[in-house]
Parts: sequence; structure tokens; C-alpha cells
Amino acid sequence: MLPREPYKGSTRKLVLAFDVGTTFSGVSYCMLDPGEVPVIRGVARYPAQEQVGGDSKIPSILYYDLQGDVRAVGAEALQEHIIEQAEDEGWVKLEWWKLHLRAKHLASSHIRDDDIRPLPQGKSAVEVLADFMRYLFQCARTYIQEAHLNFWRSVENSIEFVLTHPNGWEGQQQQQIRRAVELAGLISTKEEQSHVHLLTEGEASLHFCVTNVIASNIFSKTPIDVSDYSDEEEDQSDSQGVIVVDAGGGTIDLSAYSMKLSPTSFEEIAPAECCLQGSVFVTSRARTLLQKKLSGSVQYSNPKIIAQLADIFDKSTKLRFRKPDEPSYIRFGTIRDKDPKYDIRSGQLKLAGFDVADLFEPSIEAIIEAFEQQRRVASTPINMVCLVGGFAASDWLFAKLHEYFLPLGINFCRPDAHANKAVADGAVSFYIDHLVSSRVARATYGIECITPYNSQDREHLSRQHKSIIDVSGGTFIPDYFQSILLKGTQVSELREFRKSFYITRTSLAACKSASTDIMCYKGALQEPQWLDIERPSFSALCTIHADLSELSRALRPQISTVDRSIYYKVDFDVIILFGHTELKAQISWQEKVRDSFSLIYFR
Repeated sequence: MLPREPYKGSTRKLVLAFDVGTTFSGVSYCMLDPGEVPVIRGVARYPAQEQVGGDSKIPSILYYDLQGDVRAVGAEALQEHIIEQAEDEGWVKLEWWKLHLRAKHLASSHIRDDDIRPLPQGKSAVEVLADFMRYLFQCARTYIQEAHLNFWRSVENSIEFVLTHPNGWEGQQQQQIRRAVELAGLISTKEEQSHVHLLTEGEASLHFCVTNVIASNIFSKTPIDVSDYSDEEEDQSDSQGVIVVDAGGGTIDLSAYSMKLSPTSFEEIAPAECCLQGSVFVTSRARTLLQKKLSGSVQYSNPKIIAQLADIFDKSTKLRFRKPDEPSYIRFGTIRDKDPKYDIRSGQLKLAGFDVADLFEPSIEAIIEAFEQQRRVASTPINMVCLVGGFAASDWLFAKLHEYFLPLGINFCRPDAHANKAVADGAVSFYIDHLVSSRVARATYGIECITPYNSQDREHLSRQHKSIIDVSGGTFIPDYFQSILLKGTQVSELREFRKSFYITRTSLAACKSASTDIMCYKGALQEPQWLDIERPSFSALCTIHADLSELSRALRPQISTVDRSIYYKVDFDVIILFGHTELKAQISWQEKVRDSFSLIYFR
């Protein structure tokens, strides 16, 4: 275990971490008492749950009635009388609903419409997330009140929330999570958003691995150092390259870090990877296989039977599968269920082992492809890979990845501890240990602007027909992208990226406010310059607004070189900070000999 110092805060505090997964969800927590060594615990008891223990999680399932009210959540939704009542009263059952929130840029052509059930009428995915988080909070509160007498009352107004999300979720999805926190009633005002901390599942998993794997072997014989990253060149000869693979239900997240041994510290060394190839898609492919295999059967091609078979495959056959040269079985009925033509005997359906192995292949290929992408760009050689998450329980997945990593000389492991709680436990560790001192930009960020026309520049000449003359009289080319932070840049928590811009206006009234869109580029170019080349690869993340009313009073009129008309020029800087787990942006301008800022978070 990772040795920790006693909590140095002056007041008691509670840290609650929510891991809302596509298939299962859980909560971990830590009671911070001044002078006491922090201990990470899990909420190990939920209503109607059969399994009670340190790895306790609940299904991410909700039932809504026809009025849109929540009727059952988690393990309660699996009770027989709930299922019966749901059928009688026409309730809507939601599974895999988290996929409704998925980032649009993630490859999802393999996701079929019938893979994700539609949301209840009038309900948004954010509202469903809020309903589910409200339930998790209520369960956590009840558990802590019962497990630690008189503790809750002392911290109910001093709670820090850590919420995790897939590596591929960015500004829009983070904003949706923060909105859901408010709707769920976890915080009562927008000002309390400072008590909400968002974190990628990959970084949370790293913290879990440091605590449960890395800190328990040879790498842990030196102290943990979380000092700020230095931008100066450092000797990488004593660094270890580590990739954490968080294989969950919906997404598979890969995060790459360097670990220096003297003293031990962590820095992200490659852009995080995220792919929609979690364990639910193995089950989805199994459903397609079953539909095809049983399509000619009068008795067993019924959609309800197929759904039952797919559900049993998901809960047992998928996890038990180990050898492709041996058949696998789905046990679903009684001894009377048989149809030899379709390999059904004594209430079980036989599947060829190689067919089952093929169901895993797209997920395995996605992990290897993402791993190789990170290995190519990582600034430190990779020599260790940790596999965590619910999908990590699959012995076949582990065996195939081990088979790939072994010839590369890479140590490959999965924790003995409850790997399905890696994200929730790691999220608490993130708050109290804060092991990562720098991160890598996952995309290129900048703004759209115009650039002065240069007759010697081929790119400008090819766009001469687009040229415009602005109010100052100068000739400019539009559709220019000015990058501020390039993909792959390693960024410390305190480092800022700044570029200067200006706007021109024909009246003082028009100078009292300004706004600019922060653009994100996800294409293949190292330093993109023109939006008209790969327009689909650009997207707007947010808009920053600035109140310039004070500044406008000090502006002096300028004369246009075209028609001698008056115009005004406003100079400002756009600043991007990326060292923390959420990107944030600022507009800065000079006002009465001091810098003023307009700030917006990429949430």
C-alpha cells in the first residue's frame, strides 16, 4: 500500500468519489480528520443487493414509470416483484444509458440503434445521470451514517465530490456532468462547483494502480514526490513508462505515464486514448451471433429468448470463456429444452469456441491499436501495463493481451485487489495523494481569426479570392486557425499558453464587450493553420465573453487608410491552462495598468 502522511487540514472533511459506469457503478469515500492518516473505503452495502463486500457495485439500471418518475434503481431493479410490476404498468427500463452521453468524436459506427434503449419521453441523458447520482448519494449517506456513528452530521456541509468520466469526454460532457450534479442536489449553488472535481477514468485508475500494484513492488522503494513539473529538460534514463488500461463496460481508456524512481513522481507522456469497445459490445456482438444462429428456429428465435440468452452470456459465459478450441455453453432452460439442429440440448446452447473468441477480437484490437499509438508518441519507453476495470475480469482478454505484450518485454499485470473498484478508489486517491504533476494535451486548441495578407505566401495566394478589407484598411485572409496549445504538449499545472489578438470596431459602443470561440482540432496535422482544409476536424468547445466597458472608455480613435473613417482597436490575449484535469480559458486585457481577466471553464 502507498504510505500516506496524516491529513494536514484544520477541519474535518469527507471525500466522495462516484464511478458511474455503463454497466455497474460504485462509490468510494475517505474521512479526512486532522492529524489522522487517510484511509480509502468503499460503500459496500446497497438496497436489495445480494453481494456485500469491498468490491460492491450496483447495476447502472433505472426504471421510470409513465409519468417520468424513478421507480427503481440499481439492484432494486433486478428484484422479481419490480420486474413484474414494471411489465404490468409499462415502466421504461434503462440500461447502457451512459452511452447517450458519449462524445461525438469517438468512433461509434459499430453501435446499433437497438443497442441503446431510447430515453423516456421528456427525459434527457443529463437528467437520467442526475437521478442516478442522487440515488448513489443517498446510498452513500445511509451507509456512512450506519458505519460511522455521528460522523455524517459533522461533514454534511464539508463534502468534496470527485466524479470520473471516460478519457474521451471533454468540454461538453464535463459541462453535462456538472449540470447533473446541480440537478441531483449534491450542491445547492453554482458557487459550490468548486467542491466538484472531475477526473478521467484513466488517471483515477493510475492512482489505484500506484496504491495497489506499483507501490507494492520494486518501484515503491522510494518516496512519492508530487512536486511541480519543471519545463526544463530532464534526464529520462531512470524513468519507467507505465500504461494503465481501464477496460470498462462502455469504454476502454488508456493513459500513459512516466514514473521517476528517485524520488517517485508521475507525468503523463502521451495523449490519453479512449475507444468505445468495452465489454457491452462483446455482449452486443453475441446478441447478433445468437440472432443469426437461431434465426430458423420457431421456438428459440423469439426476441425475448434471444435477450435472455444474451443476458446469460453477459453474466457468465463471457467471463468463463478461456479456450477457443473448446465449446462454450449458455445455460438458460430446463432439461426439456432441446433442439439438436440448433445445438440446444438439456437447456443449454452450445457455441463454437472460435465464434466466441471472435466476439472479443474488436475489443482486443482496439486496445492494441491504442497502446501502439501511445507507445509511438510517448517520451519514455513503456515497460509496464496494468489492466483494471470490470472487463479485466475476463481471463480471455487478459490472456490475449499477455500474449501480445510478452514478446515486447513488457510487464503486464492486473491487480489482485478488486479491479472493478479501481476508478472509484483511485478517484479518492487523486484527491488526497495528487500524484500526477503534468498532463498531455489530447488535441490542438486555438481560435478562428483573420490573418494579414502576404503576397509571397502560396497559401495566401490560393485564397486571394477570399481576401477582405477590414475597417483599418488592411487586407486579410479569413478562415485562419491560430493554435495556442498543440496536441501532445506536456503541460504542468501552473503553465499557461498565451497568444495576442485584436479586434477592430467602428464605434465605442461596439467595444464594450468581446467574445471568442475556443476551437478544438482533432485531425492528423501537427500544426493546422486553415479551417477550410479539414473543417469536420474542427469544433467549438466554448465561447469566452469579456466585459470591456471600462477599457472602452480609454480607447483612442484611429483613422482608416481606406476612407479616413474612424475605428477603434482592442488588444487582448487568449490564455489556455491545461495542467489540471479540466481545461480552462481566459481573455486578458490591460485596464488601468493592470491585467483583467474573463474566465470560463471547459466543463
